[in-house]
Amino acid sequence: MLKETVDYINKTVDFKPEIGIVLGTGLGGLVNEIESVGTIKYENIPHFPVSTVEGHAGQLMFGYLGGKKVVAMQGRFHFYEGYSMKDLAIPIRTMKLLGVHTVYLSNAAGGMNPNFKVGDVMLITDHINLMGNNPLMGKNDDDFGPRFPDMSAVYDKALIEQADKIAQSQGLKVQRGVYLAVSGPTFETPAEYRMMWRMGADAVGMSTVPEAIVARHAGMKCFALSIITDLGVEGIVEEVSHEEVLEVANAAESKMTGIIKELIQNS
Repeated sequence: MLKETVDYINKTVDFKPEIGIVLGTGLGGLVNEIESVGTIKYENIPHFPVSTVEGHAGQLMFGYLGGKKVVAMQGRFHFYEGYSMKDLAIPIRTMKLLGVHTVYLSNAAGGMNPNFKVGDVMLITDHINLMGNNPLMGKNDDDFGPRFPDMSAVYDKALIEQADKIAQSQGLKVQRGVYLAVSGPTFETPAEYRMMWRMGADAVGMSTVPEAIVARHAGMKCFALSIITDLGVEGIVEEVSHEEVLEVANAAESKMTGIIKELIQNS
């Protein structure tokens, strides 16, 4: 199946990316920094899922960013859309077969850490998977990785340190923390926020972890960050909507763009 997917992409765009980027909710501005050599709509790619979420463009963009060859996903796929975890593995494994060695992930997340504020950028140092499923379940594909892959260092420590230094040089304060993934599509209740904070999570969202697991399984380096778009801090949990999440993410977009652009350039 993936062979047909990759063959179609190779025939459509004569380009060999080395870096893959997944741009989440409201964080698509990085594509404006990419010197594009071509795009492909998800709906045209054999066996590729199609994004259904408002604010997601739904295409692969190929080009140069910071002098590096990249492929960027404008819009990702979510478990809550009805896709299986196997579906969520397709884009990352496609990137691997195209030649990508490092994956950059981004998302919008709710913050539980009382030191966080809306609009903060959080560098993800680790994750907790509470999605109730795993993209590696079922028969293992030995061509990508082992049956029981190590998850002790999913997010590349050298890239995290470098991103922190880049942020400081740009006058930006970034947070570090543990990202917890749930299935969604509901936002969390005050009791759920309280539980997640006490479990050791700093932020919660509905994406990223399946992609990071698949990337790690395939031996790819992974870097991820979150825009804190709302707060679930005990005592101040407020009502939130998808529109408000998009608004905050768009306002903070330039921070993420600046960090990732320079990080890729220096990698």
